Amino acid sequence: MKRRDFLMGTAALGLAGPALPGPAAAQASATLMKFVPQANLSALDPVWTTATVTNNHGYYVFDMLYGADENLKPQPQMAEGHEVSADGKTWRIKLREGLSFHDGTPVKAADCAASLKRWTQRDPYGQLLGRAVEDWDAPDERTVEIKLKRPFPMMLDCLAKSDQPPVIMPERLARTDANTQVTEVIGSGPYKFVASGYVSGSKVVYEKFEGYKPRAEPPSRNAGGKVAHFQRIEWNVLPDPATAAAALTTGEVDWWERPLTDLQPMLAGNKEIKQEVIDKAGRGAIIRLNHLQAPFNNPKIRAAVRMAVKQEDYMRAAQGDDTSLWQTCRSLWWRGTAYYDGEQEDLMPQSLEKAKAALKESGYNGEKVVIINPTDFPDIGPLGEVTFELLKQLGMNVEMAASDWGTVVQRRGSRESTDKGGWSIFHTTGSATGWGNPAQSSLVRGQGEKGWFGWWKNDKAEALAEEWLYAPDEAAQKKSAKALARLALEEVATIPLGQFLSRTAYRRDITGMLPGSAPYPWGIKRG
Repeated sequence: MKRRDFLMGTAALGLAGPALPGPAAAQASATLMKFVPQANLSALDPVWTTATVTNNHGYYVFDMLYGADENLKPQPQMAEGHEVSADGKTWRIKLREGLSFHDGTPVKAADCAASLKRWTQRDPYGQLLGRAVEDWDAPDERTVEIKLKRPFPMMLDCLAKSDQPPVIMPERLARTDANTQVTEVIGSGPYKFVASGYVSGSKVVYEKFEGYKPRAEPPSRNAGGKVAHFQRIEWNVLPDPATAAAALTTGEVDWWERPLTDLQPMLAGNKEIKQEVIDKAGRGAIIRLNHLQAPFNNPKIRAAVRMAVKQEDYMRAAQGDDTSLWQTCRSLWWRGTAYYDGEQEDLMPQSLEKAKAALKESGYNGEKVVIINPTDFPDIGPLGEVTFELLKQLGMNVEMAASDWGTVVQRRGSRESTDKGGWSIFHTTGSATGWGNPAQSSLVRGQGEKGWFGWWKNDKAEALAEEWLYAPDEAAQKKSAKALARLALEEVATIPLGQFLSRTAYRRDITGMLPGSAPYPWGIKRG
């Protein structure tokens, strides 16, 4: 699905009727907010998937022991405080009093210990912590005890991870295998998930949790007081940008998370709509290749694709021609993040001729490349189209498997060959901050089958991540991070496609918008 295809029908916006089914929108309500998410919410477990839309859903429902503030500094959230033994190998975290889950049961330390243990089996940062843990314990109902084999210097940073954080759920759910989705969505966060109101591809409903006790501090990113001002928030899934634009301009919805770039000028002309970049670090766009199956189990074939990629083509296709909103970044550390160290032009020469020569020498024998690609996600769909055309120019046997985003999210978990429903390539985007260091970034980690979709395995990469984690100073950390990003790009763990900013758009009577990498629901109110 090309970016321009998403624009069909927008010229007739002024003549459009109601964008949402049913009666025309009522006057704005102080108790209800209607939100248009970036994509359909098809997976509900934020531990099981890294899909950004599921991560955003998780912020509504779940809380965490610690949260990262606007400066990415860890702050207590569910935790009242903590103490660490003299040898650094025992952490005791005390829970705040009066915390409860949406099903009415109290939050206990055993729930937290089980939740943390499950998270460390999936998350890249969590896996580093899990390797250091000897035992997860709950000596009493308010004390979580983490016994370590060795001191873990980044403990608070890990527990306060800002994207795909360690969410807390009841122990009975946290005992679910980490490779299987939980069957209920029960958390202790400011909003409850309403199962009866959930229709995949159409609507998600949340209701204020009256039993939630926000902290007294002002909200800051994923920390501080998470005050729910709306009694009810409805997500309206509107994959057609023209429909979403019409709904926002007429007031049928209050907030559109990620409007198409080409529609931003039209929205700017409406005095009732405000546009804002809330994620100042931006997002990175990537190609992820399947290292388990041919042809990309061959590093020489992966390298040929990397050499051919011209980032400008991808950014223009997905983000348009306004270069103030995007930039190239031929590095796996994004511009503006701590470890960005310049462009890796030698590894990404943007040369079709060099790529063709490399492919000829690689041993490629016409194996089919299947690109799984969404038709309902304007930031991602065009990326797949560019890759499809590029691989055809390279002379590869390529097939486009187009579907909705939810199907892509499900299918990318398959490790089968392409003839058995597997895949070769998918594209996605992610927070530059969330992919900002060796512990957090799944793009550079080499955990193999225990890692992120694509399953790149490289023991040296894992050693470098550990080296960064236990480095004695910032200079040593930077050295390890630089070596890791270089190795990951050489081995083509991931191919970066550029970096961009997104303007969110909302009705001017909505206030309390927080900066950060997600559309946080706390602090938001009308008027």
